[in-house]
Amino acid sequence: MNSVRNSALPVKIAFFDIDGTLLSLGVREPSAKIVYTLKELQRNGVILCMATGRGVLARPKLKGIHFDAYITFNGSYCFTDEELIHSCPIPKSDVLQILENTKRMGRAVVISNDKFIVANGMDEDLKTYFSFGGENIAIDGDFDKKCKDDIYQMMVSCVSSEYEEILRGTKGISVTAWWDRAADLIPAESGKGKAVKNILDYFGFSKQEAIAFGDGRNDIEMLRAVGTGIAMGNAGDEVKAIADTECKSVEDDGIYYYCVEKGLIELSQA
Repeated sequence: MNSVRNSALPVKIAFFDIDGTLLSLGVREPSAKIVYTLKELQRNGVILCMATGRGVLARPKLKGIHFDAYITFNGSYCFTDEELIHSCPIPKSDVLQILENTKRMGRAVVISNDKFIVANGMDEDLKTYFSFGGENIAIDGDFDKKCKDDIYQMMVSCVSSEYEEILRGTKGISVTAWWDRAADLIPAESGKGKAVKNILDYFGFSKQEAIAFGDGRNDIEMLRAVGTGIAMGNAGDEVKAIADTECKSVEDDGIYYYCVEKGLIELSQA
């Protein structure tokens, strides 16, 4: 693992994955220490950016916390409350090809954009996948019609050995995953790493002024795109191998203790 890069530079923006980073899987609210951390970072002038594989409608509303910017759909749709920063839908021909491929495989698909998240069917792995975020996805009778709209992410239950079959015949779509029994399908020109660059450009910050916390494989490019990428203690070995440093696990309030240790916030008196 590399040493922390440019640690003397002030941190001006922090990117946070949600599931497995700010929230333990299946948990709806962060701990008191994490709420304190986010509020103190913001009070100290640090821009907070949520960076999630969840969609616009599915992003969590954390009680007492307001993020300054959002990376959703693993980077396909980035925005602030006032402005759309970046939008990159899946090519429509690839949406149709994925539907053909998954139909042949006997798999249900979930599609999502900034207006809806719907399914053409459901299976146990997809149910479990969405239950981590407390979501219950509806099977929509107008699914085919909705597929004609801009789609920013598709979700399907699968294992890594099936990725090639799922993507067969597509040209502008790729797989990103944080769980080993389902995958998010996003535009090939997207991803959290590219989204981080879009956010940094928007705010006028350099990568050396940014830090990021993550735990899943879909966070790897994000951790590489900032000055200091921090892997959670509960992250997989693949994530830890590319990170600059590591903090304690999400269950042990790793982000809080890292920020205290680095002098980004004061020790909580609570």
